[in-house]
Amino acid sequence: MQKWEYSIVSHATMLKFFGLGEHTEDAAHSDGNIHIEHTEGEEPTLDVGQVALDILDTEDAIVIVAPLAGIDISDIDISVTRNILTISGERIRPPVYGNAQRILVNECFYGPFSRSIILPENLSFNKVSATMEDNLLSVAVPKLNFPSKTIKINKLES
Repeated sequence: MQKWEYSIVSHATMLKFFGLGEHTEDAAHSDGNIHIEHTEGEEPTLDVGQVALDILDTEDAIVIVAPLAGIDISDIDISVTRNILTISGERIRPPVYGNAQRILVNECFYGPFSRSIILPENLSFNKVSATMEDNLLSVAVPKLNFPSKTIKINKLES
């Protein structure tokens, strides 16, 4: 039986890991969103939210499940680079918010989001498939099947 290990990393951590940006230590806040600092004279980048997800280990595949309410399927991007799978997109705030005098509870994230998962190397990344049903995104990454074989040891005569 194989033991699978997964790493879920924030967008800011990925950028820092790959040297694509400088981020302060407090880049990841307790609200689950990433806040990126900018220097004067530079355009500020928007906060990037993270999608909640589950990772399931089935007999034939690793399945990533993410509830994405209020997002059109055409606004979701899924990419694979080496063994890093990234789900990103943008959730647009509905027009009903424009009619509100004030927001009493603000728990829903609207704006760009990104979530990266580092998966084991022995998966078939060229056969990734994704489906969306009832606002639930499912991304399946098939496992590679390696045949098992018993090897007989021959005794050498001296």
